[in-house]
Amino acid sequence: MGRPGAARLLAFPSSKDVMLRTLLPLLALLFAAGAQALTPQQAAAMATGDSDARIAAIQQALATPDERSAAFLQALADDAVKVAGGKAWVVRDGQASDPVTGAAAPLPADAEDVVNNNRMRGEIDAALAALKLFSPERKLRALAVQELQKDPDPARLPLLERALASEQDAGIRAQLALVRAAALLGSDDAARRLDAARALAGSRNPATKTLLLDRLKDEAAPDVKAALQASLREVEAALAWGDRLGALFSGLSLGSILLLVALGLAITYGLMGVINMAHGELMMIGAYATWLVQGVFRQWLPGAFDWYLVAAVPVAFAASAGVGAILERGVIRFLYGRPLETLLATWGISLVLMQAVRSLFGAQNVSVENPRWMSGGVEVLGNLQLPWNRLVIVGFAFAVLAGMALLIARTRLGLFVRGVTQNRPIAACMGVHTARIDTYAFALGSGIAGLAGCALSQVGNVGPDLGQAYIVDAFMVVVLGGVGQLAGTVYAALGLGVLNKLLEGWAGAVLAKIAVLVFIIAFIQKRPQGLFALKGRSAEA
Repeated sequence: MGRPGAARLLAFPSSKDVMLRTLLPLLALLFAAGAQALTPQQAAAMATGDSDARIAAIQQALATPDERSAAFLQALADDAVKVAGGKAWVVRDGQASDPVTGAAAPLPADAEDVVNNNRMRGEIDAALAALKLFSPERKLRALAVQELQKDPDPARLPLLERALASEQDAGIRAQLALVRAAALLGSDDAARRLDAARALAGSRNPATKTLLLDRLKDEAAPDVKAALQASLREVEAALAWGDRLGALFSGLSLGSILLLVALGLAITYGLMGVINMAHGELMMIGAYATWLVQGVFRQWLPGAFDWYLVAAVPVAFAASAGVGAILERGVIRFLYGRPLETLLATWGISLVLMQAVRSLFGAQNVSVENPRWMSGGVEVLGNLQLPWNRLVIVGFAFAVLAGMALLIARTRLGLFVRGVTQNRPIAACMGVHTARIDTYAFALGSGIAGLAGCALSQVGNVGPDLGQAYIVDAFMVVVLGGVGQLAGTVYAALGLGVLNKLLEGWAGAVLAKIAVLVFIIAFIQKRPQGLFALKGRSAEA
């Protein structure tokens, strides 16, 4: 894929072109007194020769940067530089220009493209990040510091010190000091390395741990080595909290997904007693409905694409609820009270639904794109970022839970569902259309499965086998929580999610699954009714 054009880049504040637009005038002011303008020899040195020589030329240009140097570095990053006869040209949109003056210049016929290997690209990107340290936008400066933390090169010390002297933001200034300290670890002066090692003890960045470990291998001075070890212990202790909180959040995220998956099953299995093996395929239908809505917005409403997910939620619910209602009226209503036949029938239906989706949409997974407002995340610690898509799914799961609880406990439909579930003959005598309520209840459980599929489409690919990965876990959640108990479903889903992620960090994914399964089996043996048992007459029915 080619690089975006300049016109497209101008639309995004974080793009390279906008960085240059805001950065170049500032560079002209900051370095007007001491900067040496880019020369033809410097431009040629940055574009030709071996990697070591080119990197040395880039570092020399960074020591006294000016707007022409920054523009030429950006051209190198964009593969917009050609060379011929020991001279460099910048070529954009078919027009060649002199990198020193910016004026249009004829391009020789034998000019060749400058080829940048991965090492050179990393060096050019780091140099551009260093220049962002002088941007008037705080966000760009913060991103530059994060980029430089990955590669604290001692050659950038003069630029870092200038940025540190001019930085007014306390948070960025503290991070800059840590980057400077990391760069000083490569100093030939043992005293400077000692100060740098002590300063890095306050870092909360995983890159600092790697840097300290690498430096320990080569450090000969005993006092510096001791300081490095002390700082490493403090950094590891700080990062451990991020790892613990990350595992806890991952467990909460998995638990919220299990909750969404199990909520629909809590109605069809927990309240109605139907072992619905096609529950996973109803989730799959919700996920494919979301994908189709995405396609409609991309084709006919591109300006409103970021809101396609809002429209996809009711569509996913309606699609799965409709299929569920058809299944209940066509098959399941003839099998109430016969759990084995229900299991076999819904298992066959699940195979039919999977094959139907393969025939309609193909066997390959399809990709559902996150809206922009669900991209990125919230950085809590240096090694802990909470993704927006996961945060939104956690909130969505609890919103669906609240809506379902209100519907069951506070609405006429909920009253009828509870009445039919607890005592069908008496409900019928009171004038309740029990067959219709069965259809409504099953459609409701199926619709909630569709909402689960809509949410799952935001954290992974959508395919015909989507539901198979969650159906067993969903049944375990409902059984562990207590059949027919909404509160038990919540506790079981969140508990299993957190337990699974905590065990994964200790024993690995496979052993964690086995341990959770053994725990559930042992728990059900000890307490067959689950976490919360039904009470009263309905428990003995």
